[in-house]
Parts: sequence; structure tokens; C-alpha cells
Amino acid sequence: MKSRSVLFAVGTVIALAATGCSSAASEGTTLEFQTGLSIDAQLMAAFEEASSDYEAANQGVTIDLIPAGTNYEADMKVRLAAGNVPDILWTHGWSLLRYSEFLAPLQDEPWAEHFNPVLSDAMVNDAGEFFAFPVDTDVAGLIYNADVLDQVGVDPADIVTWDDFTDAATLVKAAGIVPIAAAGKDSGAGQLADWLAPGAYTDDELTELAAGRFVDQPYQDLLDLVESWKDQELYNPDYSSASEDDVARALSSGDAAFAFNPNSMVSNATQYNPDVTLGYLPVPSITGDDPYLIGGEYNAYGLSKTGDNLELAKDFLNFLAQPAQAGALASAVGSIPGMTNATSELGALQDSYDRYVADGTVPLKPYFDRVYLPNGMWNTMVTSTDSVITGQSAPSGALTQVKSDFSSLFGQSN
Repeated sequence: MKSRSVLFAVGTVIALAATGCSSAASEGTTLEFQTGLSIDAQLMAAFEEASSDYEAANQGVTIDLIPAGTNYEADMKVRLAAGNVPDILWTHGWSLLRYSEFLAPLQDEPWAEHFNPVLSDAMVNDAGEFFAFPVDTDVAGLIYNADVLDQVGVDPADIVTWDDFTDAATLVKAAGIVPIAAAGKDSGAGQLADWLAPGAYTDDELTELAAGRFVDQPYQDLLDLVESWKDQELYNPDYSSASEDDVARALSSGDAAFAFNPNSMVSNATQYNPDVTLGYLPVPSITGDDPYLIGGEYNAYGLSKTGDNLELAKDFLNFLAQPAQAGALASAVGSIPGMTNATSELGALQDSYDRYVADGTVPLKPYFDRVYLPNGMWNTMVTSTDSVITGQSAPSGALTQVKSDFSSLFGQSN
């Protein structure tokens, strides 16, 4: 599967840097690397290039890059419970709260001094420990195709409320283009809910959630909005069978206007059409507060603390954390690096970053499920929102499912 193709011209620098990593090499050793990525993701290509360079400098070492299956989270839960922890695993926002008991602390590694402090709230515990190498500092918004919006006469900067968004989506639909592209096959419904939820709750209501008391009405408002878009036929007709790759293709070809996804979606879309003009804008708030961006840990990787290959895995992470390599990895997902001594090429997202992120004036809210919902609620967010999009459940029924699972799962986690 290792095509060794990557879009970033840093190979020579990285190959030279990798030659200093041979001290932990062990003849005939294979590191199992659960990437959490699709096989055609740009970050997978960057990891392929990196592992090739590392293997060349460390003869006898193999980095086994494993793409994500359809049930990554469930598969990892089973493996962790059985004590069968991969050498390297994708923590997808849960390195501290869900996975830390299985992972080696990394705060004393050579690269740790460059860990981006913006990630501390999500990744560092009270003892100053963190348990994953952050590829990127995730800052995301509502993805849009600027060419499509220009075609229908919409300035993305004018979309500051959900009424503004719905008006724009209606114009897009009238032009024969899909307004909202979502991957029902790949948990797109959960991402939609995760983007909407931070703007549905007030600060006081979020405090209630964190204390284990579910607040109904804001989530009802979220699901009502999701249903209103369904009633107006704003989702892609192939929603249920669509994959994230299908969404990327639709954005790249101008067949869709908006998507609720991390920035890696933009990077993947530009693979299909380098000339497409994509960006992101702050997410409108259901409560009427200011629009916000979504942020936190996303592409981060921890190491099994009980693994036989821990020292070699640390050595590989040390290589990935070198500035040239860390910058290439972050560039692959269109985000700023997780290391403060690295820089990345944001490509299509540079304008969005300059407008909404650089000066820090737009509020940054964490991924909702990782902070305010108990462990296990992600699947509930996916299935309940999906049931509303497909018309299998009314918002009231979906809300009942969310509330019930919140109560039972919060009880299990405390």
C-alpha cells in the first residue's frame, strides 16, 4: 500500500534528519501504526513518505501503516480492553480522557518543549503529563466552495447566522448544486452535530452538562435545525451511502457548496482539483451569540506504555517531531503544526486562517463530545442525528435517545 507519494518537497531534508534516529533500531522489528486515516488521505501519503525515510535510515525496521476501518473506535475499545494495544495509535481527540491509562507519557521527550500550549487544556493533565504527539493544532470551521458561492452571488463573509446560511443554501439548491454534502457512510451526521452543539448551549448550560445534568432544549434546537435542512432537501441525495471521499470529490468539482468536516477534508478535496477555491468560515451560533471556530486535539498519536517496542516507537515519534517533518505532516491536513518550532503550508486555507484565526478574535470552542459528553456518546451523536437526516426519527425521538444514553454513560464514567 505504500506508494511513497507526497506533495511536499521536504524529502531530502527529512531523509538526512532520519539518519540520526538509528539508535533505537532493532533488526527485524515491525511497529504497528494504527493511523486512523483512509488509504487515500494526504496525511497517509505524508506518513508513507516519512516511514520510508525512517526505514531507509534504520535497516530492519518496518513501519506498518494501517488505514482506518469502518469501526476504528469500537475496534480500539476491544483491543485496549484485551491488553492488545498497538505500538502507535491515533487518539482522535481522546489521548487524555479515554486513552491515557494505556499510553506512555511523552512530556519528557526531546521534542516536548515545543508542544503547542494551545492544546494543553485538551491534552495535558494536572501533573503536566501528555500522552500523544500532536500532528496539528486543529482549528476548523464551516467549509465552503468559494467558486459555488460566487456563482450564486453569496459572499461567505456575510454568513453569520443560520438564517444567512439557509438563505445561501437555498440559492445553491436553486442553481442545481448540493448545498450540504455529508458522509452518512462515514459518521458525517456526528460531525454535523459536533459543529452545531457548541453554539446551541449557553455557558451555564454547558456547566450543567459537565456536571452530568443533561439540558434538553438546546439539543432539541440543534436537531430541529438538522431536520429543517432535511425538509428543504439541502443534503446530498446520496447521503446514506456517501463516504468522506465522495464529499471531498463533490467539493472539489463544485457539485457541493458546504461541508461540516475537519480541515483534512479540504486537503483531500484539493487532491482531486488543485484549482478549486475552498475555505472555512466561523460556525453560526444557534443561541444568537457570535460565530465560533472548532478546535482541539485531532490528529495525534500515542504509544503503548506496555509495548515491547516502546523505545523504538519513541524514536520514530522523535523523528516525526523534527521541524521539517512536523511541518510536512501538518501541511498534509491543512492545519498549523502541533509543534511550535515547525511551520506548515496551509494552501487553500491560508486566507481563512489569516482572516479568522491569526488575530485570535474569533472564539475557539472545543469539540463538543470530547468535553461535555461522557465516553461513548459519539456513536449516539452519529445515530441520533442520522435518524433525523434520513427521516427515520423525529427530533423528539432522537433527543430521547441522546438523553437516555447521556444518563447511562455518565453514570458509568463516574
